[in-house]
Amino acid sequence: MTVGRRILIVGADAVLRRSLVEQLERDGEFACCECEAGPRVLELVGAHRFDAFVVDLDTAGGEGGELVRRIRAAAGAAPILLLTGPAAARTVAAGEADEQLAKPLRIGELVARLRARLEPDRRATATIGPYTFRPGAKLLIDPSTGREVRLTEKEAAILAYLYRAGGRVTGREILLGEVWGYRAGVTTHTLETHIYRLRRKIERDPGRAEILVTAPGGYRLVP
Repeated sequence: MTVGRRILIVGADAVLRRSLVEQLERDGEFACCECEAGPRVLELVGAHRFDAFVVDLDTAGGEGGELVRRIRAAAGAAPILLLTGPAAARTVAAGEADEQLAKPLRIGELVARLRARLEPDRRATATIGPYTFRPGAKLLIDPSTGREVRLTEKEAAILAYLYRAGGRVTGREILLGEVWGYRAGVTTHTLETHIYRLRRKIERDPGRAEILVTAPGGYRLVP
C-alpha cells in the first residue's frame, strides 16, 4: 500500500469536506486537502501535485462543469471523481471526469474507487536509460541481456517521480516529501542513502552516474 496518496476534496459543503477528510485519512492511506469551489482550487492544483480529486458537484455552483474541465487541463491524467445528484450530473460534459458517484455517498465505495484508479498497472512500462521500467512491478529489465533489477518500493517511487519530471531537476526536499511524505525523523540523508543504493543497482559505474545524476539542487534522470 502506498501511504499518503494526495487527494484534493472540492465543494462548498464544509461539513461534508471535513467528514471526507477524516474518514479518508483514518488509516493513513490518503493525505487530504479540502477547498471550497472557486479560484483557490486552481491555485492549489498549480502549486501542488495531487494524485486524485473528489469534487462535490452539487455544491460547486453553476460553473461546476467548467471547474472540472479546468482541473483536468491543469492536472492532466490524475483521476477526478464526482459526487453528484440528479441535477449536477447533467452539468458536466461526457468524458471530463473518470467516475461519478451518486449521493448519498458510501465512504467504502469512494475508497474502493480511489484505490482502483490509483493502483499502478503492473504492465505499464517506461524507458529509463537502457532499461524498461515497470513501476507497478518494481522492476527494471535490460532488454539487451534480459537482466532484471528488483527495486524496493521507495526505489521504484524515486524513479517514477524523476521519470515524470521529464529530465528536469527535482530538489531533494521535494523528492523526499513526494516519496516519504515528510514523516518525522526522515531527512535528506535517508534520500541520499537510497540514491546511493539505487545507483549501485542500475549504473555501470556508480561513482560516475550516467542515468540518475546529481544536478545543482537535486537529481534528474538523463533521457
